[in-house]
Amino acid sequence: MHVRGVDPQDTTWEQDDATYRAYFWDRSERVSDEYEVTGADVEDVLAWARAKAEETGSVYTLYVRVTDEGRPGLVRLSGVAGDPFA
Repeated sequence: MHVRGVDPQDTTWEQDDATYRAYFWDRSERVSDEYEVTGADVEDVLAWARAKAEETGSVYTLYVRVTDEGRPGLVRLSGVAGDPFA
C-alpha cells in the first residue's frame, strides 16, 4: 500500500450517491449471480455482500459503477480480483 498527501482541489466533481455492482461467484458451478445496489453506503453494501457470500458459500467482488467520458465502467472495491474461475 502506498499513501501520499493530495491537493483536495485536483478533482472537478464529487457525487454523494453511488451505484454498486456485486458479483457472487460459485466456483464449483462456474456461474455468477449479479446485483446492482443503490441507496446505501459502502459499509452497508460490504456487510450485505459478505453475509450473502457466507450464506451461499460463494465468493464475491464488489464494484462501484462509474462513468468515464460517457461510458459506464466498474472500479473494484473489494473481493476477488481477476478471473474468479482461474
